[in-house]
Amino acid sequence: MTVEPFREPNPALLADLTTLLGERVSTAAAVREQHGRDESYHQPFPPDVVVFPESTEEVAEVVRICAAHGAPIIPFGTGTSLEGHVAALSGGVCIDLMRLDKVLAVNVDDMDVTVQAGVTRKRLNDYIRDTGLFFPIDPGADASLGGMAATRASGTNAVRYGTMRENVLALTVVLADGRVIRTSRRARKSSAGYDLTRLFVGSEGTLGVITEVTLRLYGIPEAISSAVCPFPSLEDAVNTVIATIQMGVPVARIELLDDVTMSAVNRYAKFDYPERPTLFFEFHGTDKGVAEQAELVQHIAADFGGTEFLWATRPEDRSRLWQARHDALYASLALRPGAKAWTTDVCVPISRLTECISETKRDVAALPFPSAMVGHVGDGNFHTVLLIDPENAAEIELAKDIGDRIVERALAMDGTCSGEHGVGYGKMDFLPLEHGEAAIDVMRAVKKALDPDNLMNPGKMVRV
Repeated sequence: MTVEPFREPNPALLADLTTLLGERVSTAAAVREQHGRDESYHQPFPPDVVVFPESTEEVAEVVRICAAHGAPIIPFGTGTSLEGHVAALSGGVCIDLMRLDKVLAVNVDDMDVTVQAGVTRKRLNDYIRDTGLFFPIDPGADASLGGMAATRASGTNAVRYGTMRENVLALTVVLADGRVIRTSRRARKSSAGYDLTRLFVGSEGTLGVITEVTLRLYGIPEAISSAVCPFPSLEDAVNTVIATIQMGVPVARIELLDDVTMSAVNRYAKFDYPERPTLFFEFHGTDKGVAEQAELVQHIAADFGGTEFLWATRPEDRSRLWQARHDALYASLALRPGAKAWTTDVCVPISRLTECISETKRDVAALPFPSAMVGHVGDGNFHTVLLIDPENAAEIELAKDIGDRIVERALAMDGTCSGEHGVGYGKMDFLPLEHGEAAIDVMRAVKKALDPDNLMNPGKMVRV
């Protein structure tokens, strides 16, 4: 995949940034290229300049300098996004936030924490391990918490603990003119004013730069058990999920891997799981409660042909079991060395999940390149991974057609074009279909009110 040509930065802009940050300003080709791409198939667009601030105050000053020069601003975390969020479509200044890496306050009694935007989820959980608390949102990648808030991330635990939308209590945000706002206090609920926190969660850097995040924490469960169970068909596996959710079992995770993915995982990580559609479960609670949950789900699975229900309670066994799920993307990529993953991300009401997955599986069966399927099916979200040659125009066009069809099917079922990956510039064209033109006009009005010069991550979310 080619990278867009580099552009020469504005000399006056570069001089002002260098006066502020010194050597923490880079125009090196390798640095710019790294900061113009994510982990997706989308075309990379390098920024003109990359800066590395270390505080909210420095971010605010960078934004003021960019505003004075009319330079676009692109926030950057770990670069693990999947819809072109960090591509500098109009050039400009990439603000790498990974040096904002401090845990600012852990409030054990209130079960919340405030961190700078560059702290990653794994680092946070390591930091608070001795408090008896943990942060449950797990999108797979060790993403930055600021980036997770900006993309409204979720992942494997969302079926029980929710997404970033439910778990962000407050944000510190630098606006397009350099002003700094705090969106809320730490209270668990409030009826005071507009809900600015929810406005910026999922805004993908198009309304401001998130520099601090206050998050809910949860008590580490007394007991955790995991299970894996293969099924005769995808339909049997998905129907097991639907029955489990409808019966109100408080399962923490339910993940689906199709037969192709299970075969890939076995080869990639030297596992020996049955190469059939498979569900991975995790249960949190007391010893008695976890045992009851697992036994109930085992009975449900048996009704749909899932008779090989394998439990794991020891931490090392659970880690090994879940490693198969976390290896799924890289294992799939190994099916076709050199390929890029075109990853779809639809979510539908749970009652339509079997239908949506079955029709999608039929769509991809005739493709001339490999495809795999994984999903956070407990909340109706699944991903079809199309393994394309990024230099083959015909394959790219075919993948786009299949991706469009999957999204259109989900929307027809009252679902969404993106359950967790966000919009970036990859999903912009689907937003009017999902929300309607009137709602898009409202989003555009919000964008213009907060960013009248369209400097904040331009070309993403809505067209201005």
